[in-house]
Amino acid sequence: MSLDAAMTAPALEFRGVGHAYDGVPVLSDIDLAVAPGEVLSLVGPSGCGKSTLLRLAAGLEPLSIGSILIEGRIVSDPRTQVPPEDRRLGFVFQDIALFPHLTVVDNVAFGLRRRAAPERRRRALAALEQLGLARFAEAYPHTLSGGQQQRVALARALAPDPKLMLLDEPFSGLDARLRDRLRDETLDLLKARGVAAVIVTHDPEEAMRMGDRLAVMSEGRIVQCGTPAELYRRPASPFVASFLGEVERFEGVVQDGHVATPLGRIPAPGLSQGAAALVLIRPEGVVVGEALADAMPQARVIDARLLGRTSLIRIAVDGVAAPLHSRMPGDVLPEPGAAVSVRLDCRRAHVFPLAQGALSDDAAAPPRSPAPDRP
Repeated sequence: MSLDAAMTAPALEFRGVGHAYDGVPVLSDIDLAVAPGEVLSLVGPSGCGKSTLLRLAAGLEPLSIGSILIEGRIVSDPRTQVPPEDRRLGFVFQDIALFPHLTVVDNVAFGLRRRAAPERRRRALAALEQLGLARFAEAYPHTLSGGQQQRVALARALAPDPKLMLLDEPFSGLDARLRDRLRDETLDLLKARGVAAVIVTHDPEEAMRMGDRLAVMSEGRIVQCGTPAELYRRPASPFVASFLGEVERFEGVVQDGHVATPLGRIPAPGLSQGAAALVLIRPEGVVVGEALADAMPQARVIDARLLGRTSLIRIAVDGVAAPLHSRMPGDVLPEPGAAVSVRLDCRRAHVFPLAQGALSDDAAAPPRSPAPDRP
């Protein structure tokens, strides 16, 4: 392959990849490409095949179906298995796996064994300096905090100057504040170096925060791929909509291009007259305001919790059997028992054919139904 072709080839590409363990399929028909310098978040519920796909890309398992290419070169197919150390990639596991008997600098230099000793140490120290860890070069891993150990693992992966980074749940063992900081530091470092990366996570917020694009997986398949905004605002299925955020669920029938819900009518483009429909409404689409005498429907606040930038308000709405959630700006915090108006922001609602109605295992909930008539 010419140099120009290599420069324009995807950093990582899966073509028709499938995989099975003991005859049980865990991946099917995976077609996916990661552009040079792009950060892709691979997200989905536990057991959907995310980590398996990453291990195949790293060369940690042989591939039986399809092919995997790095910078246009086949590194895995049924006849080819390029060793991990020859793939020019860095790998950061959920389990940090530092060598306890080696100093920090020697841990980082471990991946540079093919270079002369002075060069190994120079590059290892440079990687530590970039991550603010140079002062710990002669320390041992057990003397470092969890966040510092994770930085050492990242430095070790980056020291060989890879063109591709694979990160498998790299922040899952850290507390929330440290996790947020390391996410930002890692993303800034990857972008500064122009390194393509695939980050596996089951956390939708982390996926959207880290990825230029998201690939959502379910049962061994990629069900939708696109930018965070595209997937959150225009999910292709109820599964994607519910996996990326909380939803309220209603069922209805299309009449005159709309579906009626207790909160109002919602456009149903693409669905035929009389079709059974599933409506998913995000909490930010349930807009709570001051009580108005002519507001329909009527609503009452059950409780309201300040969550920092936003408030989560639980409301009882006339015509709805169970309480609904509304997410409002943090300065909106009505008192429990207060009467409020409620309106629907249709931009935060998604309508699907009812036959598509399966939600993610973590988000599955029965549909809202009208409240029983009161005597």
